[in-house]
Amino acid sequence: MTTAPPEASNAPSDFPELPLQHPDFELYDNVGRTAEQIRAHQTGSATTDDLRRWAKRDAEAFRARHALAAAPLPVPDLSPYRQALDAADTPAEFSTVLNALLDTVEPFLAEVIDHLALSARWKNQNRGAETGSPPKLLRDAASRMSSALPMAAEADLKILRAHYDPPPDPDLLMQRARTVRGTLPPPPPPPAAPGGPSR
Repeated sequence: MTTAPPEASNAPSDFPELPLQHPDFELYDNVGRTAEQIRAHQTGSATTDDLRRWAKRDAEAFRARHALAAAPLPVPDLSPYRQALDAADTPAEFSTVLNALLDTVEPFLAEVIDHLALSARWKNQNRGAETGSPPKLLRDAASRMSSALPMAAEADLKILRAHYDPPPDPDLLMQRARTVRGTLPPPPPPPAAPGGPSR
């Protein structure tokens, strides 16, 4: 008995030649499908893989003209920082490791943040953009990345302050305040009322 071929759903109007189907899936058989693939089949919409595949196809000539790295950039060797962190016993040593790491990654991270910010302004798409739109999402991504290093630096300062400059004991503050009040000279007498007897 032969099975019916998968039912093809229509692709978006920009790509009428590409039916949205997955030939390796039998019709109505959801085994092996992701939730996204099932939803796309039911609604006749594109999956994330569909969108990426179409974009890759249509940008083939563009990629040939621009030498963009196909593989991830080399990951820096952070093992010395991890070893130093394991060996750190004091807040000062912890701070030394953390600040060395932040100083190391800051230039590269700043470049990524700048690129995301430029992406948000691509073709002036950010003008009048609404919350949740692509330019706003890109801008928010840049903003959140830019806040990562200051947040880490703030954590470092809080650790150092707790170690070197902890808040004073409230009971000790009250005791000092009472001592200071007890050693102050008595307040001067009030001035004489006008029109009183002169001497």
